[in-house]
Amino acid sequence: MDSATSQITGGFQSNKLVQAWLVLVLAVVFGISLAGVQLVLGPIIEKNKMNETLEKVPELVLGKDLAAKMAGENQVLEITPNHVMVENAGRSKFYSVYEASYQGDRKGWVVKNKGRGYADTIELLVGFSPDFSSITGLFVLDQKETPGLGNKIIFEKWRNQFINAPTDKPLVVVKTGSTRPEEIDAVTGATISSKSVTVLINSVISDLKEPLTAAPNEAGKEDKDNG
Repeated sequence: MDSATSQITGGFQSNKLVQAWLVLVLAVVFGISLAGVQLVLGPIIEKNKMNETLEKVPELVLGKDLAAKMAGENQVLEITPNHVMVENAGRSKFYSVYEASYQGDRKGWVVKNKGRGYADTIELLVGFSPDFSSITGLFVLDQKETPGLGNKIIFEKWRNQFINAPTDKPLVVVKTGSTRPEEIDAVTGATISSKSVTVLINSVISDLKEPLTAAPNEAGKEDKDNG
């Protein structure tokens, strides 16, 4: 190999090495920048989620019409947030639980749960009756499912079919049209996203129905004792 060819080959290899290092440096810089943005925005995002959660509790427990009526009459539910730990298969899981009461009378529960969807994590708020016998509302707090398909789980029309669903049987997703109270119609073309939602709700019911129904209505108990 003559010297001219060696110089060309060496220059080509050096150029590839420089490009490889440049890609690596850019990846590191981008990763650091992304982490910095997440560090700054993370607490803001969580604060916004908390505010949205508290705003949604009345509607998820009472229904849209009654919640709007109470708001119009300046009547406010007392919302008590709590964390409930559940032991399941040797692992501990924590749920964010919101107890909604009015004048010492428990009106219902709202539970937050999140898990894997088709594309990414789905985060839900699920409303339940005071005795946890039925679902009173569903809201999708966060999702990144496929636009035009899986993201239809956020649509009110689809979410409303969960209202009044009983909790004595696990929810089941069907494609051919629901005929039973526990059956949920899948979003067309997004069965996985639909099933992910029902799995999250079923896990809430399985884990929390017993401990929450056993929880005393402290405000109501106190009023009764004083009476």
